[in-house]
Amino acid sequence: MTETPGAPFVVRPARAADMVRIHQMLQPYVEKRILLGKDLVVLYEATQEFLVAEADGEVIGCGALHVMWEDLGEVRTLMVDSGWLRRGVGRAIVEGLERQARELGLSRLFCLTFEVEFFTRRGFAPIGEQIVDQDVYAQLVRSRDEGIAEFLDLAHVKPNTLGNTRMLKLL
Repeated sequence: MTETPGAPFVVRPARAADMVRIHQMLQPYVEKRILLGKDLVVLYEATQEFLVAEADGEVIGCGALHVMWEDLGEVRTLMVDSGWLRRGVGRAIVEGLERQARELGLSRLFCLTFEVEFFTRRGFAPIGEQIVDQDVYAQLVRSRDEGIAEFLDLAHVKPNTLGNTRMLKLL
């Protein structure tokens, strides 16, 4: 658990019991086509990837770290309850995910986002094509994970990513 000095919330690893709340928080973002929908079972399967922000016993934000390659991870499903926006919740979650990434030995973090300014303030920068060498690309392209397809900018995911910016941070 991470205390943010002066903040009325804590950031902690998610528990399985948090997934229903995360699923509820996700729905408005899905309806607005900001985030892709995830079935509840997919969230449960990824519980260990998530950090949550909690205030007064309620989950008010979350984000996940998904390892993509030996040095590369992705920040996924980052969201904050609308009543808690601009209060440091998203920043605290991203900082926690970055700590986890470093502990896992990752040196790069990817995100696909509409929130370019938020991620730019956190040290991310837009990326272009070919940010992995051909051997790694050949391995990654075999993955069934849609996030990896988005990272590689594969044609079959382009309809899902219109308007999003692919960003990377060196840790």
